[in-house]
Amino acid sequence: MSTTLGVWFAPEGMRSPEIARCTQLMEELGYETFWLAETFGRDPFALAAFLGARTERIKLATGIANIFHRHPGAMKQAANTVAEQTGGRFLLGLGISSPQIVAKIRKLDYAKPVTQLLRYLDDYEASRYFAVPPPAPVPLILAALGPRMLAVAGERADGVITYNMTPEHTARARAALGPGKLLAVEQKVVLSESAATSRAIAAKVLGFYRRAPGYRKAWLSLGFTDTDIDEGSARLVDGVVAWGSERAIRERIDAHVAAGADHVCLQPLHPEAGIAAIDENALRVFAPGASA
Repeated sequence: MSTTLGVWFAPEGMRSPEIARCTQLMEELGYETFWLAETFGRDPFALAAFLGARTERIKLATGIANIFHRHPGAMKQAANTVAEQTGGRFLLGLGISSPQIVAKIRKLDYAKPVTQLLRYLDDYEASRYFAVPPPAPVPLILAALGPRMLAVAGERADGVITYNMTPEHTARARAALGPGKLLAVEQKVVLSESAATSRAIAAKVLGFYRRAPGYRKAWLSLGFTDTDIDEGSARLVDGVVAWGSERAIRERIDAHVAAGADHVCLQPLHPEAGIAAIDENALRVFAPGASA
């Protein structure tokens, strides 16, 4: 399986026509997949359908759809609908999110999330769908960081997407999955050689994730300390976010590939606006086929 490049972005600060234009640019540049977030902004399925009607080749994926927000039957309906409308250009990324979103903000039950996920997958598979089906079954990708979730993905899904992780974690995920399963890794990048600018942007973006227990546990397992996480140290920031020259960032992408990634989805943080805007210059620089 050859390695492909995609884009991960939460375009909540952009109007829908601008998102469509940006997605068309990704398609023109040769990116394989656009991964759409789900937090408190647009519904990712409605957005994927909107973008699918305005593109021809690029795949669209939820990165990730929260299992606590939808009944498994409704999740299947949404996934199959978008896949059918786009001629099979849709991947369903599912995950358990974090207690900060599910329990604290949404006020939903987050007890035993992996157990809930297993039951959810059973119900998803058993759910009925009576409409015209998509051209092929919708690929199911699970968000996974720790060994238990990676094991579940290896048994129950077509692949895994990781987030905020290092190439060392990518190697760990590949070893857990074995061959034949898609391993997609998200990689934040800041195309700026200013250490102060890049680290400030990266630290701000990582602020929420530093409070999420799943990320803390994964980072600790990779050798980062509680102090690194609590303070958002340069060591943590540099380990998770690739910044600097084109060459430096390409080396990080290559490290994920060498560690076993099949698909690297870049999150190009804007050198001035951070996560509020996508860095289209970085999109062009790292486009598939662009020379180093």
